[in-house]
Amino acid sequence: MKIMQDLARRAGRIQLDELGKAHDIEYKGAINLVTEVDKECESLIVGGLQKAFPEYDVLAEEGSGRRSDSGYRWIIDPLDGTVNYAHDFPFFCVSIALERDGELVAGIIYDPNRDEMFAAERGSGATMNGKRIEVSKINSLKQSLVATGFAYNVQEGESLDNLDNFCNFIKTAQAVRRPGSAAVDLAWLACGRIDGFWELFLRPWDMAAGVLIIREAGGEVTTFDGSPYDLYGIQILASNSRIHGEMMGVLKRP
Repeated sequence: MKIMQDLARRAGRIQLDELGKAHDIEYKGAINLVTEVDKECESLIVGGLQKAFPEYDVLAEEGSGRRSDSGYRWIIDPLDGTVNYAHDFPFFCVSIALERDGELVAGIIYDPNRDEMFAAERGSGATMNGKRIEVSKINSLKQSLVATGFAYNVQEGESLDNLDNFCNFIKTAQAVRRPGSAAVDLAWLACGRIDGFWELFLRPWDMAAGVLIIREAGGEVTTFDGSPYDLYGIQILASNSRIHGEMMGVLKRP
């Protein structure tokens, strides 16, 4: 945990140091971009983890790291919220999780803008800057603040574009937010700042740490219909558990 947090803080310092400067931007899709800061942070994190744990697998957003048959796998998003970052919009983070034999066992999300370190180990609860956190106690969707996002394929003809769900939640919840970093959204759900979250087509590095932190903070994570959550699937529904059923009902609407 200390190594994960130290590397995340170092990556966060790079992000803040380079924020507001001109970036070398490459496109992985129509609106899916990557900057030199993503790559620098990933190199730092992957290098540090592989030095400390050379036998562990790595699954990182920009593709670095080794692949093997190890039972342990690091799941890394070196800069979640790259579009925000490229526009100097201060809502982005570092996310690192550890998976053991298919089960999430440790995770951290570091928000350098607010210097907030969210962390969890399986069975040990969740913390923010060392203090215990819990999900909210709001038990009505009408009184809830929920969040979502839109996948990069929203402009590529994908029929599951989340727009219908967004409209339905706008009319049902107290309010809906779309800040642009799924990992921060999940961390904020874990500490009670928002009450629910749903999205489509996220990747494992977007979700892994946040899923564990939410569970350890007392929240619930499933697919849209309540089936067991799949880190490598296309749906995530997360909540404080109290509004989970209501959120599932909204997601069933046409």
